[in-house]
Amino acid sequence: MTAFFEDIAVGDEIPAFVRKTTFMEWNRFAAVNEEFVYVHMDDEAGRAAGQPGAFGMGNLRWAYILNALRDWMGDEGEIRELTMQFRAINQKDDILTTSARVVEKSDDTDGAALVHLAIDVVNQDGKGTSPGRALVAVPSRTRASARSGQ
Repeated sequence: MTAFFEDIAVGDEIPAFVRKTTFMEWNRFAAVNEEFVYVHMDDEAGRAAGQPGAFGMGNLRWAYILNALRDWMGDEGEIRELTMQFRAINQKDDILTTSARVVEKSDDTDGAALVHLAIDVVNQDGKGTSPGRALVAVPSRTRASARSGQ
């Protein structure tokens, strides 16, 4: 799939990326990113940190947002900025769903077609855990035609 600038409107929601965060998900993420931190791997360490047990990595939610943006914009898009805050902990077996809504469209000084998005990762109770924003450059049919002289 490729998201073209002309097909995107302010207020559009991009398709969600949904995952149940099991210990297997955390273990896989930790292995790839060398993030074997006790509070993410051991229930006793999680309880010592004041939680019901081991809890998920914030950066895994970051990866979920990246997956949602990549799936939506396609290979020709480019993530130029991504910021998010980790405001809530995700517990084992939570179901996390990304959300991203287009809040603005603009042009960059280099001529790129930019899309600004409000993002978050929401748990199964509907609580936002990671609000933030993203800025992506997407292809434009109009600009491609202008460059080719058609």
